Amino acid sequence: MQTRAVQAAPGLETKFIAFDERAALSDGRIEGYASLFGLTDQGGDEVAPGAFAVSLARKGRSVKLLWQHDPAQPIGVWEALREDALGLHVSGRLITEVRRGAEAAALLKAGAVDGLSIGYRAIRSEKTPGGGRRLIEVDLWEVSLVTFPMLPEARALSGAKTDALAGQAEDEAARALAEALREARGVFS
Repeated sequence: MQTRAVQAAPGLETKFIAFDERAALSDGRIEGYASLFGLTDQGGDEVAPGAFAVSLARKGRSVKLLWQHDPAQPIGVWEALREDALGLHVSGRLITEVRRGAEAAALLKAGAVDGLSIGYRAIRSEKTPGGGRRLIEVDLWEVSLVTFPMLPEARALSGAKTDALAGQAEDEAARALAEALREARGVFS
């Protein structure tokens, strides 16, 4: 786990996800996945589908867009946050009229900063083999642009690529369900 010099609130945890060169950023607009379901991060935790639902219903767009989890450095606004088959999809805009927002946009565009990270409190979780957790419900406070991602497999994608990846995840989920049904039929035959 990464040590943080700045903490928004006692007990607040963070998870990281990397952008890649295809990160959606134009005129300060940005979108991507802040969390991916079912993948184990470097801290041994995984986020379960539906983990953000209660928090998003309650907080919606009030989830903050921060620089490196620093509550003194808001750099933009998240305009839409939603769960889909892949994970937590976010879209918003960096406020380039403020110094840190302009710097964040330039660093992201150059590839110097390539991560998204969630700041949250775990509401419900279960232990997993190996000492990690499966996060069942989290209270989402913020999604930050960060330097180092905790979940390197997750990438921010733009436009058609985001849609294609979501379609691929839905296809994989359908195949997994069909396989599980075939196996269940074999057990009960």
